[in-house]
Amino acid sequence: MAVPGPRQAATGPSSAPSAPPSYEETVAVNRYYFTSPAPMPGPTTRLVTGPGGKGMNPASYFQPAPTPSNNPITVQTVCVQHPIPFLDRPVQMRCPSCNKMSVSQLSCNAGALTWLSRGSLCLLGCVAGCCFIPFCVDALQDVDRYCPSCRALVGTYKRL
Repeated sequence: MAVPGPRQAATGPSSAPSAPPSYEETVAVNRYYFTSPAPMPGPTTRLVTGPGGKGMNPASYFQPAPTPSNNPITVQTVCVQHPIPFLDRPVQMRCPSCNKMSVSQLSCNAGALTWLSRGSLCLLGCVAGCCFIPFCVDALQDVDRYCPSCRALVGTYKRL
């Protein structure tokens, strides 16, 4: 028969344990069953297995650590601009050529949608001059976007 521990009550008809074991007692019991894992072969442990699983000494392939140089480190700040959706409305943006923040100016030009609209009006019988109406409607034309400061072309919005 085993001798009761410090937290165990003696065996008897009305005896019950008063409290569960403490953390220290629980850890002490599990401490005897824990074993540390064996080192695995590899470059970090410098263990190399040879034929038959026997250990061998590795070849000296380690290089000495590079010496720090006295060259100053240059830091370059890169500003990434998210693409701006070029619609048919003026937007505030930074010009890539003059780097100024301004509201873009728009210029409407005849594009593919303008010419398709004109062709469809000609097929419907509007030959007398009504077929030129799409060239007067800005909603049917492509939009070029210019910087007001340097007049550089910033972007184009094509309808088709």
